[in-house]
Amino acid sequence: MELESKLADLAKTIRDHRDVLATEEAAKNALVMPFIQALGYNVFNPSEVVPEFTCDVGTKKGEKVDYAIRNGDQIAILLECKPAQSELSINHASQLFRYFSVTDARLAILTNGVVYKFFSDIDVPNRMDERPFFTLDVEAVRKADLRTLEAFTKGRFDVEMIVQEAGKLKLQSLVYKELEKEMQEPSEDFVRLIAARVSPGRFTSAVKETFSALIVSSMASLVRDRVNARLTSALNNGGEDLEELPADPQGEIITTEDEIEGFNIVRAIGARKVDPKRIVMRDAKSYCAILLDDNNRKSIARLHFNSPTSRHFGTFAGKDETRHPVGAPIDIYQHEEAILKRLEELEAD
Repeated sequence: MELESKLADLAKTIRDHRDVLATEEAAKNALVMPFIQALGYNVFNPSEVVPEFTCDVGTKKGEKVDYAIRNGDQIAILLECKPAQSELSINHASQLFRYFSVTDARLAILTNGVVYKFFSDIDVPNRMDERPFFTLDVEAVRKADLRTLEAFTKGRFDVEMIVQEAGKLKLQSLVYKELEKEMQEPSEDFVRLIAARVSPGRFTSAVKETFSALIVSSMASLVRDRVNARLTSALNNGGEDLEELPADPQGEIITTEDEIEGFNIVRAIGARKVDPKRIVMRDAKSYCAILLDDNNRKSIARLHFNSPTSRHFGTFAGKDETRHPVGAPIDIYQHEEAILKRLEELEAD
């Protein structure tokens, strides 16, 4: 709970002072140092946290990485900072790559104070991976993120356990991507496997075409049913399971409690016109779509709830979206007429 509270304080700092956090030094002082302290390390104790850590790398002399966190006598974590408004990419991690191979560190963090990307040497020992195994967005922290982050705290730090878990997280990400491919365009091997179990016989081109379409639609239905079941469970449990709904393993898409509440308000209104099971939610990075029959050509509404300073509820007439400012999900009830009219329009098509 203490770690969660400190991250919430950091998120408030980001919201309140985003405009003045334009430099790397500002991000370090206002965000990164408090983050390191939240993990239990004393940023003013050079035996724990070394600022401007210097190490000669080959012919390059005197290069510096912003912070090195010690675990006893060894360098445990290297940390490189960028300005808060910078988009992080692997191109920003040149010092981390070079230092990783000449220090004891097996963990590295690239951050702008808002987003933290965690790296290890899962692919090749003693060489930093090009992709992070864990990404934390301080403005959208989930319970699962907190559980992962706890392993990095001073009192619980165990590098072998962290690296082992990092490997699992990376494999999960790779499995996720492969399943995503199969959901969108099933491979012949996968289609053959399912067809053989359901309808043994000759695997003709017609059978392949039929089962490919069935697999795509069945997977969409399976995901929709699981999400709806979790929504119902979360609401019945007072929201305890909301943080698990639904998020990609890269941490890029976070479905918030307000989005779930907004979706259920739209579904409750829409139940006057259609079976509520036909109204589904599909979250994305920039907005949360509410669709009829899980069809992205049948948008009922959109929730633009990701901004920390302004929120909008989008209604549709034809292909045109109109955004209305809202303060809280309950304000959606003011647009009841537009929602019902949209459903009538979609049903008439």
